[in-house]
Amino acid sequence: MASVLKRDTSFENIPSIKAKTLRINLNPDIYGTFAEIGAGQETARHFFRSGGASGTIAKAMSAYDKDFSDAIYGSEADGRYVTQARLKRMLAYEMELMEERISRERHPERLFFSYANTVATIDFSKRYKGHGWVGIRFQLDPAQKEFDEIILHIRFKQNEARLQQETLGTVGVNLIYGAFYKYDKPRKLLRYLYDHIDKDTIEIDMINFSGPNFKDVDNRLMSLQLIRNNMTDAVMFGPDGNNLLPAAELYKKNILALRGSFRPVTKVNTDMFHKSYEIFIRDPSVDQEKTIIIFEITLSNLKASGEIDEQDFLDRAELLCSLGQTVMISKFQEYYKLVEYFNNYTKAKIGLTMGVNNLVDIFDEKYYRHLSGGILEAFGKLFFKDLQVYLYPMKNTETGQIMTSNNVKVHPRMKELYKFFKYNGKVMDIIDYDPEIMHIFSRDVLKKLMNGEDGWEEMLPEGIAEMIKEKKLFTRKQLPEKVEEVKK
Repeated sequence: MASVLKRDTSFENIPSIKAKTLRINLNPDIYGTFAEIGAGQETARHFFRSGGASGTIAKAMSAYDKDFSDAIYGSEADGRYVTQARLKRMLAYEMELMEERISRERHPERLFFSYANTVATIDFSKRYKGHGWVGIRFQLDPAQKEFDEIILHIRFKQNEARLQQETLGTVGVNLIYGAFYKYDKPRKLLRYLYDHIDKDTIEIDMINFSGPNFKDVDNRLMSLQLIRNNMTDAVMFGPDGNNLLPAAELYKKNILALRGSFRPVTKVNTDMFHKSYEIFIRDPSVDQEKTIIIFEITLSNLKASGEIDEQDFLDRAELLCSLGQTVMISKFQEYYKLVEYFNNYTKAKIGLTMGVNNLVDIFDEKYYRHLSGGILEAFGKLFFKDLQVYLYPMKNTETGQIMTSNNVKVHPRMKELYKFFKYNGKVMDIIDYDPEIMHIFSRDVLKKLMNGEDGWEEMLPEGIAEMIKEKKLFTRKQLPEKVEEVKK
């Protein structure tokens, strides 16, 4: 086994960027290529400047011209260059060259890597601040046939191209160093990406780990770390459990979002979704092919019982993914912030599916006291776009009355404001709901489940109860220490 795999006991304090590059350069086994497009060869520059780069760098290049880039890596179907697909092409191509051109017989101990980034820095008008994809494909054992890979997406927040270039170079060094010396602690590796970088200079809004040394890493859990570490405001993952880039998924899409605890997902949740979706796609302005459905959970909901229980989070995710849903975790406790986030990426129609209690909360002034314009400022952000609320009714447990938009009770000071939005078509009742399931609440299902009571199975969508029993979901405690150590 190569020397790089020895446990990292040095650099107890944060090593400098030069110390990181020098440690890699002086390791006789680490050897690879750098391919950087869009912001100069900022990462490779650090390795050249620290000394000993000839022992690490096989090649460093920047195919800036589009024709040159296409000739090397092939053309993308969508004609774009700052994409995950482009990054993956770059990583794969450069690694193939390494294997083809560097003799294994002469260098049996070398650990190959290919590092790449493709970015767009801030434009001249400073309206578009830029973003980029950064990744590394590497091996930790020379006999390893399948490569490990870490891919991440960043958003620049600085207002000068030079500063963005410098930040990108630092991120690149941190990623390469982390890949070889912190691979066994992905959580720490994630935090170390910000070494010598202020949190307000970049946002990391997606990361995926893959390969044999990351087989025990759940990328959904890594998404959660991005939120917990204040690296981003929202993350998404698909039915396959892999993380998605919110900007790419939401771009110019019609969005239907359903917020909930989904602990566990119930028949009411699925009825809310299906009925609101039927209304949503009937709108003439909605192109079904350009529509995305999002089941959203707020970070505050995950913290409802105190600290975040990661096993509980994974259990919720497991069920939603099994239903083929795309899941978002966000820091947006107020709905207007969620809509504001969506509006960053689309001008198409947005639908919010919610219950009566959620609607009442929206018209509660206490949630907007921090805004200089109060509730009016929030509502300006919430309702001025092409947005509609699809309201699922609720049965009053005391009176048996069915509560809808017509008889919902908001604060007396909010009545006229509510009427304004109600009669301007911003709130639409779901009328073909299933009255037989209105008594179902996730909290009641969970209580029955955890207390070993009967009857909870029939409150859940088909197949969900069986999955909960088979995998013992919601009945396990926080991730055991051994599993935690693997995922750190």
